[in-house]
Amino acid sequence: MPVIRTTTSARRRRPASAAARCAASAGLLVGLVTLSATGTHAADATQAPASSGSPGSSSGSSSGSASGTVTWTVEPATADGPDGRISLRHALDPGASVDEHVVVTNFSDRPATFHVYAADGTVSADGDFDVRPSEDAPRDSGAWVTLQAPEGAEPVAGGGFRVALPAGGSLVVPLTVTVPAQARPGDHPAGVVAELVDDEAAVRVAARVGVRLHLRVTGDIRARVAPDDVEVRWEPSWNPFAPGTAHVRYVLRNEGDVRLGARAGVTLAGPAGTGEVSATTQVREVLPEGSASVETTVRLWPLVRASGEVEAVPVVVGDDVVDVALAPSAVPVVVWAVPWVQLVLLLLVVGVPVLVVRQRRRSARRVQARIDAALAAAGVAPHDAPEVDPDPAAA
Repeated sequence: MPVIRTTTSARRRRPASAAARCAASAGLLVGLVTLSATGTHAADATQAPASSGSPGSSSGSSSGSASGTVTWTVEPATADGPDGRISLRHALDPGASVDEHVVVTNFSDRPATFHVYAADGTVSADGDFDVRPSEDAPRDSGAWVTLQAPEGAEPVAGGGFRVALPAGGSLVVPLTVTVPAQARPGDHPAGVVAELVDDEAAVRVAARVGVRLHLRVTGDIRARVAPDDVEVRWEPSWNPFAPGTAHVRYVLRNEGDVRLGARAGVTLAGPAGTGEVSATTQVREVLPEGSASVETTVRLWPLVRASGEVEAVPVVVGDDVVDVALAPSAVPVVVWAVPWVQLVLLLLVVGVPVLVVRQRRRSARRVQARIDAALAAAGVAPHDAPEVDPDPAAA
């Protein structure tokens, strides 16, 4: 189970350990918390917390502290222990509820204390699933989760509880998800998290792992991803025989009720469709009411005025079921691509010979004027003077 460690004080960031970096590359990386689940071989995390993140595989989290390294996992479970699932997935009617369990296991050789809580789901700027920090009060499905604290646990203001686990110990946490009667149909992601509490650390670090909760409220849903806030800028190449670069920036907004991926494309062409170019970007996941920023470039010849569109084609994420039509949406774009470099080259190619000819003619006129002046001073009529070439260099 991959882990992200984020300093929560104003002091310097503590570098992540090698084990944490390996763990982050193995599974589902998330901004401040990793929400995946371990399988039936979770005990292997003591030796290799960076094992495969595939279903049924082991994964975990390691965090160094003044007292040693702590390795732990959070997994979907039944009342008897881990059940091999990789996440909690439910479709519920408004007003309905469901009982679930997760298990927190401390694989370390020393006791450790954890803050266990539920939080709203989000997606980081890198496109990875995350949950909001424990300091942020849940406003959506995170607030629908009620955790049953064990005897002796310490309630935490804002939600959840603190619990101490002995070395090698585990705790099954019962929980209930209750959907409000007026809940919006569609997806409401959340997560159940175990965050290591280390009061001895000189710099406070948030090291968290958890289980993702895929929660869908039944009802009529909309599914739409649309591009917005499109900006296009063309940059010429200093090589007159090479195309320039069109920089395209835009935002993909999920205007529907379910999470969707997107296949986003940019197409640009000059007048009458000349020099058409395109680029495609895959966006893995955009949550309802969420957005993803996209930047891309295409090589575009300076055709004075190029036009085209930014299109977003919705894509179903993973094993989700979306039973409504997925229609693409597009926004037209125009960018001016004036061939300044080519115009300068053309000016040089045409202008230099013209300037040379004009200069030679002016020089010839000046020579002839001096000859005429000399003849007039000598009293010789121009028609009696011998013929002289006014431009000896042309002989």
